[in-house]
Amino acid sequence: MRIVCILVLILLFSGSYSFGDGANVSPRPEVVNIGALFSFRSMIGKVGKIAVEAAIEDVNSNPSIMGGTKLKLSLHDTNYSGFLGIIESLRFMETKTMAIIGPQNSVTAHVISHIANELQVPLLSFSATDPTLSSLQFPFFIRTSQNDLYQMAAVAEIVDYFQWKEVIAIFVDDDHGRNGIAALGDQLNERRCKISLKVPLKPDASRDVVTDALVKVALTESRILVIHTYETTGMVVLSVAQYLGLTGPGYVWIATNWLSLLLDTNSPLPTTSMENIQGLVALRLYTPDSVLKRNFVSRWTNFTDVKSSSGSLGLSTYGLYAYDTVWILAHAINAFLNEGGNLSFSTLSKLTGVDVRTLNLNSMNIFNGGKTLLDKILEVNFTGITGSVEFTPERDLIHPAFEVINIIGTGERRIGYWSNYSGLSIVPPETLYSKPPNRTSSNQKLYDVVWPGQATQKPRGWAFPNTGRYLRIGVPRRVSYQEFVSQVEGTDMFTGFCIDVFTAAINFLPYAVPYKLIPFGDGLTNPSGTELIRLITTGVYDGAIGDIAIITNRTRMADFTQPYIESGLVVVAPVKKLNSSAWAFLRPFTARMWCATAASFIVIGAVVWILEHRINDDFRGPPKKQVITILWFSFSTLFFSHLQQLSSPVKGIETLISNNEPIGYQQGSFARNYLIEELGIHESRLVPLISAEHYVKALNDGPTNNGVAAIVDERAYVELFLSTRCEYSIVGQEFTKNGWGFAFPRDSPLAVDMSTAILRLSETGDLQRIHDKWLMKSACTSQASKIEVDRLQLNSFWGLFLICGVACVLALSIYLFQMVRQYSEHYTEELGSSEQPSRSASLHRFLSFADEKEEVFKSQSKRRRMQEASVRSVNEENSTGSSRKNGHGYADGVDA
Repeated sequence: MRIVCILVLILLFSGSYSFGDGANVSPRPEVVNIGALFSFRSMIGKVGKIAVEAAIEDVNSNPSIMGGTKLKLSLHDTNYSGFLGIIESLRFMETKTMAIIGPQNSVTAHVISHIANELQVPLLSFSATDPTLSSLQFPFFIRTSQNDLYQMAAVAEIVDYFQWKEVIAIFVDDDHGRNGIAALGDQLNERRCKISLKVPLKPDASRDVVTDALVKVALTESRILVIHTYETTGMVVLSVAQYLGLTGPGYVWIATNWLSLLLDTNSPLPTTSMENIQGLVALRLYTPDSVLKRNFVSRWTNFTDVKSSSGSLGLSTYGLYAYDTVWILAHAINAFLNEGGNLSFSTLSKLTGVDVRTLNLNSMNIFNGGKTLLDKILEVNFTGITGSVEFTPERDLIHPAFEVINIIGTGERRIGYWSNYSGLSIVPPETLYSKPPNRTSSNQKLYDVVWPGQATQKPRGWAFPNTGRYLRIGVPRRVSYQEFVSQVEGTDMFTGFCIDVFTAAINFLPYAVPYKLIPFGDGLTNPSGTELIRLITTGVYDGAIGDIAIITNRTRMADFTQPYIESGLVVVAPVKKLNSSAWAFLRPFTARMWCATAASFIVIGAVVWILEHRINDDFRGPPKKQVITILWFSFSTLFFSHLQQLSSPVKGIETLISNNEPIGYQQGSFARNYLIEELGIHESRLVPLISAEHYVKALNDGPTNNGVAAIVDERAYVELFLSTRCEYSIVGQEFTKNGWGFAFPRDSPLAVDMSTAILRLSETGDLQRIHDKWLMKSACTSQASKIEVDRLQLNSFWGLFLICGVACVLALSIYLFQMVRQYSEHYTEELGSSEQPSRSASLHRFLSFADEKEEVFKSQSKRRRMQEASVRSVNEENSTGSSRKNGHGYADGVDA
């Protein structure tokens, strides 16, 4: 329809306007024609018109900018009409216009861009921010301000920064509004957030229409509202929201840059208007501070006094971009002319899919140098009052950035910045461009916000609507293990461990949760937890509680809370106590294992000897002593090992995988699918069991009597089952790691709050008290009972202790024998042959000898031997002297 409208209008004007015919390349002209399309009564149009005219004057007053060529501007008022915009754009062709500044809004830009494509006249718009005005569809459209794609990225990042998950989008139902909100949805999805409700409004929506729309908003859960409209519509929405109580505590309003435009242009706003926007967070196009910018701002009052007929007019960022747009065009045209650009216009020879002769369009002309001028525009690189002006390969301006402001009192406060380079920050973006980009969550910062209702604490972002509706919480009707969940017969009430945990967690929440527990299952068999979770996705239930294991395929359908009990899969099997004997300690190991163990200990002993030989006196001495030390060390180490009895033929899940015996599982449990899909166990081997009594019968019958070899179930059930049945035990290790949690729809904020509540229950000890109330049994829960079943008894080790005792006695006997021999050798001579001590004296002397340190004993023995040698030497000398005296004539025994 747009192209048909364009063709009709071109047909109307084709007879009146002549664009000239083809001509040779003309010399550098004195004047070039450019056009501008604004809605003169709009805020953007008022500011843009003044800024563009000021820029034209500045460019033309400086001959060095365009080498003496001047710009001739033609201004046309579109009066908010796309239809008039088309007409005015065609009128520009009468004066051979090289480029058009505008159009002002995205709706008109979509239509006029088709004309620009055909006539190859560049459009430079500083305010049409629709992200779908792409270069592929509209190559002659150039956006000289920031793309709304970046503004929506900034909004999404603010939502994610405050950890909200759902927003409500209120927008004008035109190209500008629809396409901007579509971009917001994409940006939110990248951050696992979403738009829960879209509220489209006509640009001229009445107060009654807005009221009807916001009443629907009030009945939803989300309290985060993003408003992307025009100035007039936006203020009507906020006025109605104030009336309906939607701007009080708990609500969050995020406005796109329409609100900052209003504040910049018409400030100060009336008191009633300021009351309606208290606590709002808004965005403003960011332009860095510079001397050029400050000079232009200081001149603005003079511009408005001379050029504005409506009195004082504030300078918005759109005015800055409008000013720089003229300079972009001036630099591009100068480069175009310097390279001898073609200023001629040629006849429009064809229009795609249309016979131009039948429509009398032969007089339509194309700007022959349009493509070249377009390239020169995209190549500009200078510093303007908005900062560095340069286009990316995607034809967007570099360094997109926004200020984040908070409306407080009679004014506003900047709480930070957003840039495509560094995300949210509290320092100006240009200070970060020289540093490596850092988009980590810890580096994203904003100053504190004063929210609606003067709240300083971050709003939760959602609330249960006051509609009288209760949350439908599904609860499985269990047949077995009703200590976890059970329905009170004849009522709609439930009791059990899981119910008490849920109730305690709900009571920890800082807000009321209206809910109703709905039974799920027929009461004859245990229902499937996976099916219960699936019904959350279809809207049958708003949540599910009970003994629901958190497993992978369920997390794809719903969000789970923090686990409130650990419960992985384990194997339960009968455990029999083996007959004890003197050599029962040998049973855990085979003969080869014992040999290998002994050999390893001998090797270890040898290694210890090598390491200790030079530094430890205990490992030094004669070779015989050292060998004995090594063997004794190895022998003692061997019997310090802690041994346990393996009293069940099933050692764990590996045994069940390797054999073909039947395996029991709890009917309705995820264990069945896990055994089949993950472990490859054939379905025919699996036997569903309903109750604990079925467990007992199946285990007692065994695989040879239509029973099972073992049961695979979750640890929580198994521990309750074993608490009163000591003849069974868990064998092997827990082979999955998971727990139980409460389930809610994807991205539900209640899942997060309930997780926090469960953690608080754990920290306060309430969770353990609830566990003890329902799950602690006394018959078979002591550790002694478990040891009686699973471990070897004391009387099974007397053979081992006998060996150790014999070894010790033998060592002591050898030691005692050696000591007695030493005592006999060294103390008999001291006693003398004539003196016989009493028994008590001999015992006392022996004990004193045993108490002496060996080094002292050896020292005394050495001194005694030296004394004896000395005595013998003296005796020998005396004997020699006597012989000499006898040789001189002295008689024996006669005094000389």
